[in-house]
Parts: sequence; C-alpha cells; structure tokens
Amino acid sequence: MKDHYDIAVVGAGPAGMAAATVAAERGARVVLVDEQPLAGGQIYRAVSRQTLSDRDILGPDYYHGRELAAALQKSGAEHVAGATVWEVTPEREIGISKDGSARMLSADQVILATGAQERPMPVPGWTLPGVMGAGGAQVLLKSAGLAALEAVFAGTGPLLYLVANQYLKAGIPIRAILDTTPAANILRALPHLPSALMDIGALMKGRRWIAELRGAGVTFVNGVESLKLAGVDALTGVEYRQRGRWHRIDTSSVFLHQGVVPSVNLAMAAGCAHRWSDAQLCWQAVTDAWAQTDVPGIAIAGDAVGISGARAAEYLGRIAGLGALHRCARLHVQERDRLALPYRRALARERRGRSFLDNLFRPSRQFRIPEDDATIVCRCEEVTAGRVRASVALGCIGPNQLKGFSRCGMGPCQGRMCGLTVSEMIAQCRGVPVAEVGALRLRPPVKPLLLGELAALATQADSAPGGG
Repeated sequence: MKDHYDIAVVGAGPAGMAAATVAAERGARVVLVDEQPLAGGQIYRAVSRQTLSDRDILGPDYYHGRELAAALQKSGAEHVAGATVWEVTPEREIGISKDGSARMLSADQVILATGAQERPMPVPGWTLPGVMGAGGAQVLLKSAGLAALEAVFAGTGPLLYLVANQYLKAGIPIRAILDTTPAANILRALPHLPSALMDIGALMKGRRWIAELRGAGVTFVNGVESLKLAGVDALTGVEYRQRGRWHRIDTSSVFLHQGVVPSVNLAMAAGCAHRWSDAQLCWQAVTDAWAQTDVPGIAIAGDAVGISGARAAEYLGRIAGLGALHRCARLHVQERDRLALPYRRALARERRGRSFLDNLFRPSRQFRIPEDDATIVCRCEEVTAGRVRASVALGCIGPNQLKGFSRCGMGPCQGRMCGLTVSEMIAQCRGVPVAEVGALRLRPPVKPLLLGELAALATQADSAPGGG
C-alpha cells in the first residue's frame, strides 16, 4: 500500500468493484480495500473461486460477479484484501488493519461501498446457538459449501426464498418455511405493481423460486403472526402463531430474515449526513446525483445509500467512480456526463420494481420491535427490551442517552445489530417519529482494534518525518 491515492474505495462488492474499475481504467491511482480475501462482497462472495460444481445451485445472477472481478483485476486498481477499515476521517484519512498491523493512508477522493446487512429480527431466543440470518447461511454455502440440514427458514423478503431455493438445488433438506409477510402488504404494494410489471422478469424469478420449493414438497406456513425460538443452551425448536393458535416445529437450525438495510456505521462515523427512510425503515446517506455526501471528497455508492439490488449497486458504483474522477480533475464534465448516461438509464430500469418490493415485504412492527420485555435487543451488552423501555420511562429520549442508561450500542458491533431496533423502540415509547429520536452516534474505531495495532500505529507516527 502507498501512503496516498487519487481515489480510495472501501468495500469490494458490486458497487466497490465497479467504482474502482471505472476509476483505474481512466488512469487514476486507485486502492480498493475490503475485509474478505476475494473481491465480490456478500452477494458475489467467493465468486472467482467458487467450488460448487453445479452452477445452477447459486444461479446465473451470482456468476455475473465473475465479470466484475475479472474487470477489476485487469483495471490496474490495487486491491488490498483481508483488511479492516476502522476509520474514515472528514479529511479523507483511512485507518486500516491488516495482518495484525494498523496504518493510515489518505486519498483525494473516498468512495464508501460498504453494502448492506441483514435487518435484525429480535424475536425471543434469536441469540441462541443454532439461529442465524439467512444471509449468513448463504455465505456458508458460497464460501465453504457448508449447510444445515432440516433448517427452518423464517421471515420475509426475496433473499429468504432465494437462499431456500439454493438449498433445494443443492439437495439440502428444508424442514419448513415460515412466512411472516403480512397479508395487508399486498394491498400496500398493489399501487406500485404497474411499474414493477415493466420488469416482469424479476417478479417471475421470485415466483419461480417459490413454485420450485412448493413443487418439491417443502412445507410453507403463511400468515405467521409471532415467533419464539425455544431452547436453553441451544436451539431445540421454533414456536409460531398462526390465526391465533400456537404451533411448534422441532429443529436445531433456524435462519431468520426480514430484508436488508444499508450498512451505515463507517459513513456515520465519518460525519456524513443520514436521514430516516419510512419506505425502507432504515437510515440512508444523503447524496447527490454523483454519490457525493455533504462531507467534501467522500461519496457513498451501492446499497450503502439505499437498498436497490446488486445490479443497481453496480451502476451506482460506476456513476460514483466517474464523479470521483471529475472531482480529481481527471475527467471533463461533458465526458463524465456522457459516460454516465447509460448507467443512469440502466439504474432507472433496475429501480422500477423497488417500491413494489419495499411495500410487499415491509416487515411487521412486532418483528422489528420486541413485544416481550425479556427479549434481548443488544446482543453485545445483553440489554433486554424491558430495560430499554424502563430507560425511556426514566427520561431517556434517544439512543445516545441510552448508552449511559444501559450501555446499549457500546459493544464490539457498535450498534450494527441493535441500532435500528433501539431507535424504533424509543420512538414508539415516546410517540414520536424515528427521525426525531435519531441514530446512535458512532465514533472510530467502528470495528474492533487491538491495542497492539494501535501502539504500532503510534510508533509509525513518531518515526515519520517531523514526528515526535
């Protein structure tokens, strides 16, 4: 790694790979930093070295990632793999840990392409061993060919059915699918159906996944109103309520999912403005037409801005890369606009069905805000829903005050797994909008940093010219 680059990209998913490739192909000095050993992000994880012999298991959409990874490799961008970014400052300094050593580098322009994460689903027992997100189950299948037999898939959203379908094609038995999609969501989504039908292929893809699962005899339970995950030291079963009656399925594995949300920790810690989206029930970065934030020189691209899907993230990454090239004085405005036009058109096509999907798979309040006071909200600090509500009753008005009341959001994940839940819970208790409550205030390091790494960083600073 060098000390300085024209453009630094954080995150090697579809947006990050596309942004780095576009910028490097036009002569910029580009570094792409990512935690994973291979480019691809979550959606294209391990795509360049996929060992599953049957390509039909993960599907053609997944293998599109090979084209992006190959283009990145040829572009001349420096790909720093296996590196954790724990800080990005408003001055565009980037804190990186790799191989047990920390260092700082800087760039004229920074593009954050940190992608998305699964929305927390804090139901009773969700912290038990044997419970994980459907996205996590997919990661194991992609990266190591590992799977859990007779698992129950529970929740809502396209990814739930995609991963279940991938399990089916891999010959892995599925115990059941518990669908928590509210019936009322169909009426919410109907006004948005005409625009979604303009991309009928995407809609039919989801219907095909479900039809194949049903055709294989997988048990489907629709209209699930409540969930409890049973067990003491490990998961032993899942209890669910349907039409007012409780049922139980014995299982040692449950995969939860209720959509994905932008991964915002790094951008928030860098001081970039965010706003609450009622449409997607999450925080989204505020960016302009070229992905630039209100912090000069820092752009955000892909699902880190708002959930639109892998292809949309790719196009947003290319637009962000062109914008960064222009701000680096490496691309005239006319050329920038000309090159971006086909990506903007493709992006508009990809987004045609987004409102329909957002409304159809909008997660129910009871699965976002725990009803049982004994349910864990903050996994790191083991803070329960009851303690959060009690803190609000004592006068806590926001998530940052809650830290003082309970340490909620102060663990290793820095609120990644509880931030949304906490903001929504406090808003509900106070009877105010989530936007008024606000988000957890994040400070670096946003990822765990060893004291030895920090000491090595200080030693580097002292030994630099003018240091001491």
